[in-house]
Amino acid sequence: MSYSAPGRVPGTTPTRHDRTELEWTELARTAHADAWEQHGRLRADAGGAVGELPGVRLMASGLPHAQWNNGDVTDPDLVDVEAVRAWYARRDAPWGLRVPAGAPWPHGRLLFRKRLMLLHAADLVPAPAVPGLVVRAATPADLDVVARVDAIAFDGDAEVEAAWMRPLLASDRGTVALAELDGRPVGTASCLRTDGRAGPAAYLAGVAVLPDARRRGVAAAVSGWLLTRAAAAGARVAHLHPDTDAAARVYARLGFTEVGGLDVYVDVA
Repeated sequence: MSYSAPGRVPGTTPTRHDRTELEWTELARTAHADAWEQHGRLRADAGGAVGELPGVRLMASGLPHAQWNNGDVTDPDLVDVEAVRAWYARRDAPWGLRVPAGAPWPHGRLLFRKRLMLLHAADLVPAPAVPGLVVRAATPADLDVVARVDAIAFDGDAEVEAAWMRPLLASDRGTVALAELDGRPVGTASCLRTDGRAGPAAYLAGVAVLPDARRRGVAAAVSGWLLTRAAAAGARVAHLHPDTDAAARVYARLGFTEVGGLDVYVDVA
């Protein structure tokens, strides 16, 4: 059974109501794979790479962390797992695979189900203003601040996060937002624009808010700011993956619809 996304019609991106639920899900999965392919291309100077084998699109980031080296399975019946293993072995990269949620997949260990949400750019609902909040595009000079906010918000490592964010800050395809509340950095997020098989799209990710600034609308405001810029730059759809029900509710208020997700497998070979 094929899980490949339908072919793109150049210059068109039908609205949510023009598509079936399955088509909307396939569009989200294809846009997600486009975004990760773009991440691999952004990092070509530091060991990043992209590739394609039967039934799977591959990317590597050049970083030694499995969450940033992944393949997106488009047709489980066609994938040669040994060939995928060899592709990543040549790059000495830990890796995993994302498979359409619920698709039969006998290889490796299911780590978790990655939820996906999709928005037609024209359906974006403006976020309420937050008194005292200023959102701006971060520059390479802001790398340490952005990485620190992200690490605190997600209980991560600032040095590791900085290595991931550095290419985004330098790319004309990516925008990293820095949110300051009453002059203090409290939030960040990124948006990566792609124009691949899903058409012009925007990938919203890394929406991070410091604990003492949460529940004040900062996440929605930062997300809305990035999405508005992406739409103005030509993105017709936006997509993301909420980590929690609370996050999904924030994005639903912005107009996102949850669609079928991806099953993430590790220890595949």
